[in-house]
Amino acid sequence: MSVPQYRKVAALALVAGLGFSLTACSTKGSDDEGTEAGGKVTISVDCQPVAAQKELLANWNADVAEFQKQNPDITIKSVSVGEQCNNPPDFTARLAGGTMTDVFYGYMTDLQQVLDSGKAMDVTEFANKDTIPTWDSVDPALKEVFTDGGKLYAVPAKNYSMGLVYNKALFAKAGLDASNPPKTWPEVREAAKKIAALGNGIAGYSEYSAGNTGGWHFTSLIYSQGGTILSEDGKKAAFNSPEGKQVLQNLKDMRYGDNSMGSRQLLQWADLLTNAAAGKVGMFIGAPDSTQAIVSQFQGKYEDWAMAPLPGQTGPAKGTLGGGEGYFFKAGLSPEQIKAGLKWVAYQKLTPGKGQLDYARAKPQNYPVGLPQPLLFSNGTEAQKQELELRKANANVDVENFKLFEENPVPIKGEPKNAQAIYAVLDSAMSGVLTNPKADIDALLKTAEDKVNQQLAAGS
Repeated sequence: MSVPQYRKVAALALVAGLGFSLTACSTKGSDDEGTEAGGKVTISVDCQPVAAQKELLANWNADVAEFQKQNPDITIKSVSVGEQCNNPPDFTARLAGGTMTDVFYGYMTDLQQVLDSGKAMDVTEFANKDTIPTWDSVDPALKEVFTDGGKLYAVPAKNYSMGLVYNKALFAKAGLDASNPPKTWPEVREAAKKIAALGNGIAGYSEYSAGNTGGWHFTSLIYSQGGTILSEDGKKAAFNSPEGKQVLQNLKDMRYGDNSMGSRQLLQWADLLTNAAAGKVGMFIGAPDSTQAIVSQFQGKYEDWAMAPLPGQTGPAKGTLGGGEGYFFKAGLSPEQIKAGLKWVAYQKLTPGKGQLDYARAKPQNYPVGLPQPLLFSNGTEAQKQELELRKANANVDVENFKLFEENPVPIKGEPKNAQAIYAVLDSAMSGVLTNPKADIDALLKTAEDKVNQQLAAGS
């Protein structure tokens, strides 16, 4: 997850807006809308920004209008599913009910449940330079994430890795050096105490523990310790370990030993970022685009935020979580609809200077430009060079704020198989230590281990 995004994150378009808006339509199957007389094609696409996100909605609509102008035989019907694009359980519910759009957003971790549902199409033969001009530049590792048995089921649209996101303004008020943020979890704990001592409801460090987001962050935290979620063969839970216990002990110590995490818990994606935008969070772990969401969706100030590598327990982190999102194609689409959908995703997500990569139009909107994300293209490819040049030329954020993160990369580990189901289980372990001062860490991890092993056994 990224800002949905984060997981993070809803699909955010970055182009300047025209003055009209498209009406969100109900999702219909390809039998009702699709290839029409005269070669015209209609496809429905989800994660249109909600009405409250006026600028983002105008940007999305402008993209749709321009795309349709360039492709007069294709009609895009936009569907807003609100926070469901940031909420894994809601995605699962829509998948189970078959109410997805023709081209539907999903996390990299969603591939297995999408395949299990039988509701996505193999688009291997259609994904090429004809439908996606930058296809040869797209990082092969990102394509591989959405590939099963040699067949491609989704097109990558964003990727990320986790680090320590921190509020420079609160660091200064607490007497901390924003140019030298914590490098270890004990240092995070000490800094969190000083920030929380500012009072006024400020949490020195904040963490997720609901809506699958707690398990998502637990995964990154255990990677930082050198641990893992599953055994090497993927058949057994491996998080009930010294590393997993250290993760929960760190959080329990900050929450109840220091009272540095605030009293409100069971936070999901939007909850934490809302608090951060209001200046109530000193530190949290997240991807670079979490600062985008803080600014564009929750009215924060991007100049307040900086990012460092994920801390380790006694030194540099041994690993960090990487992931992302893409667009799947609903089973039953015609070849013409698949091609149309690929062209739309290419325009909106994978073309330097267009859609989410249109930095020249994003800059005057005060939308953060210059963040080290999304990194969709392989280093040295033509598209990567174009994207980097545009990003640097239009940067409106202080690139120094992300220098520590970029110059001190932590080894990236992918998300575990059946990640969302595992994350849902691990939410309970995270919420347990954050809501109960008497929580038994060993018992929480054992219970979660048993549940995950049952899931794995049932799915094997």
